[in-house]
Amino acid sequence: MSEEWLHNAVDTVVLFVEAAGAIVIAAGALVAFVGLVGALARRDMRRFTQVRLLLGRFLALGLEFQLASDILKTAVAPSFEEIGKLAAIAAIRTALNHFLAKEIKEERAQLAEDETKPPKPSGQP
Repeated sequence: MSEEWLHNAVDTVVLFVEAAGAIVIAAGALVAFVGLVGALARRDMRRFTQVRLLLGRFLALGLEFQLASDILKTAVAPSFEEIGKLAAIAAIRTALNHFLAKEIKEERAQLAEDETKPPKPSGQP
């Protein structure tokens, strides 16, 4: 009886953690879309880069929630098949997070470099 209760409790927590991840990603996509429309309307490529960074941060956080839910799914008496699936999912999501973090770091460095450059005199490309 207690193991069944534990499974039900973990399933409920997993549902909330998965929902949190989906909400974070959806919110990030919405915020980024609004920012993108504004950047395109102003033809502001610097703002476009900032929007990409913002979306990347939301995606990375959402992926962390999704990975947490996957780990929770296998927390109670996992089978070897479930462990194998978790390993594959964790590897894929970890790789995605790694490359997202790398891209965010590179974009931040580019923004910082752009901020330190002196403005171009008018009339020059």
